[in-house]
Amino acid sequence: MNIARLDDTGRSDGVGSDPVVGVVLAAGAGRRYGMPKILAAQGDWLNTAVSALADGGCDDVAVTMGAAVVEAPDGAATINVGNWADGLSASVRAALGWAHARENVAGVVLHVVDMPDVGADVVARVLRQAGSRRDAVVRPRYRDVPGHPVYLGADHLAGVLDSLNGDVGAAAYLRAHADIVEMVECGDLASGRDIDEP
Repeated sequence: MNIARLDDTGRSDGVGSDPVVGVVLAAGAGRRYGMPKILAAQGDWLNTAVSALADGGCDDVAVTMGAAVVEAPDGAATINVGNWADGLSASVRAALGWAHARENVAGVVLHVVDMPDVGADVVARVLRQAGSRRDAVVRPRYRDVPGHPVYLGADHLAGVLDSLNGDVGAAAYLRAHADIVEMVECGDLASGRDIDEP
């Protein structure tokens, strides 16, 4: 088994560990919000989400785009989701496909663009709990409410892909495998509230 040592940010020291990648899910139209959330706050939400993943310890970061396509923040890749209108499942499917195409990925951290108070400290705490384990599923809890970002070890990616449908992301898989989902309290770091309306 690979043993990774993580520094205070959750980033691997590179000893015997495979990379962890992060993806910001931002392809939707944001109907209730009134515009694609990738554009919210003049792009600040997107920048914050990408920074949270990168500074929190993800080795590479990408952004799913669809309803609106913008220039990705520095250092982030773009994942174009042509069928974004099919719902969140299309964005998650594209994100996991991008991760799977990369070599020896230990896990994927899925984050959402509409949680602007979630920063690198939350990502780092989730990654410390996950420890780059391929068999781990870890998500934060904000005062007993589960939220994002979610770490999916590589062993779970095929199962999540099989569970995707419509406007639901990994939630069905997480519910079906609640016994293996590790929760880490992050309510001291952020509200964990996703903003659906302006």
